[in-house]
Amino acid sequence: MELAEQELQGKDLDTIEGEFVRIRQSTARNIEGGHIEMQQVAAMSIDGERIEASQSAALMLRGENVSLQQSMSAVSISGNASLNFSCAPLSLSKGDTSLSNSAAGIIAAGTVKAENSASLFVIANTVEGNITTLFDWKSTLAMCAVLGGVFGMISMLKRK
Repeated sequence: MELAEQELQGKDLDTIEGEFVRIRQSTARNIEGGHIEMQQVAAMSIDGERIEASQSAALMLRGENVSLQQSMSAVSISGNASLNFSCAPLSLSKGDTSLSNSAAGIIAAGTVKAENSASLFVIANTVEGNITTLFDWKSTLAMCAVLGGVFGMISMLKRK
């Protein structure tokens, strides 16, 4: 179903397409559109130019500008991303990623701006603000060396 503008509330939906999509208190499998606004929505896949999610959850988010407010996205691929009181285990951005009181697993971006946030790994040209990372470059290098040694020993033992 494709329309220029859609506003949906309280439904179980399969595929939604539209230039402007506003969804509240619903579940959806796929959402595609130019500007997508979600409030209390659970979705499998979301693809749009501009995505604004509030108190929502998504498995896969892909858009040029992604804004998460008290939301979660398992995989977020964007041009620019903004996470506010949100969680993203994997966040990939071509441009900027802004985190405010948020948690992320792996962040890869051109610039990361953070305020009271945490992550496992951060890969960025520039990191600004207060972000706590579990692995810095030295501990990551040491962990990779140990894992490489363990896998090398296991492969040697398998040959005998």
